[in-house]
Amino acid sequence: MSNLLLLIPVALFLGLLGLAAFLWSLKSGQFDDMEGAANRILFDDDLDHPDKKPSEKK
Repeated sequence: MSNLLLLIPVALFLGLLGLAAFLWSLKSGQFDDMEGAANRILFDDDLDHPDKKPSEKK
């Protein structure tokens, strides 16, 4: 019984801490762009840039 007196407040504290971390991540914009990373891999970033000279290409 004495274990419950310790474990219940610890569990409630950890639950509230997790909820606070989740709400902070929502407010800071962590979940704003859910498809950006998934679509970014589809685009080729290795295009020739017009500012490079032909002798600088590898």
